[in-house]
Amino acid sequence: MARRKSHKAPPRAKEPRTNRQIRADKVRLVTEGKGIEVIDIRVALERAEQAGLDLVEVSPDQDPPVCKIIDYGKWKFEQQKKKKEQAKNQHTVSIKEIKMRPKIGDHDYDIKKRNAIGFLEKGDKVKVSLRFRGREITHPELGMKLMDRLAQDASEISQVESPAKMEGRQIVMVLAPKAGVKKKLGKPEEGGKEKEVASRATGEKSGPSSE
Repeated sequence: MARRKSHKAPPRAKEPRTNRQIRADKVRLVTEGKGIEVIDIRVALERAEQAGLDLVEVSPDQDPPVCKIIDYGKWKFEQQKKKKEQAKNQHTVSIKEIKMRPKIGDHDYDIKKRNAIGFLEKGDKVKVSLRFRGREITHPELGMKLMDRLAQDASEISQVESPAKMEGRQIVMVLAPKAGVKKKLGKPEEGGKEKEVASRATGEKSGPSSE
C-alpha cells in the first residue's frame, strides 16, 4: 500500500516573546524619554505589571535582548491592520494585449488607443501586436509607422519597455506605465474579443486583451 505524502502547513510568523516567556536574565529596556537601560528581567516585569502593560521582546538576537513595555494586544492589532492596508493597496501588474491591423481605420485606431491608455492608467503593461495577412507583409514599414504612432499618442503616461520588432508575420511592442501614473477605476472601452495573455516567464499576472 502506497504511503500518503504528508503535507506540512506553512510556518506561521514567529510572534515575539512576552512577559514571563522572555528567558534572558537581563534585558535592554527601551523607554520613551529615557533611552535604553540594561536591567534585571524581574525589574522589567515589575515595571510592566505596575503600568498594567506587557513586557515585549522586540529584538531577541541582541545580547541582552531589547524589550519594550507596551500594550501587546493593541500593538498586535495595529500590526495586522497595517498588513491589511498594504495588501489592499498592492497592485498586481498584468499584461494586456491590444491587436491591430496595418490598414486599421481611424475610428478603430481610436478605440484601440483608448483601451491601451485605460490599461496603462490602471498600472498594467500593454502588449501591442500587429499581424500581417497575405501581401501586407511586403510593407512592414506601415506597421512600424502605426506602432510609432501609438507609442507617441500614449507617451504622456507610458514608456516603451520593448521596442517594436518583427516576430514572424507580426510586429510586437510592449508599453509600460510611467512611475507615478494615476490609476483610474473605470474600465477601458471594449474594442472586441478579449483574450488572456500568459506571462509566466516574467511572473506577471495575465489579463484580458483587446482585439
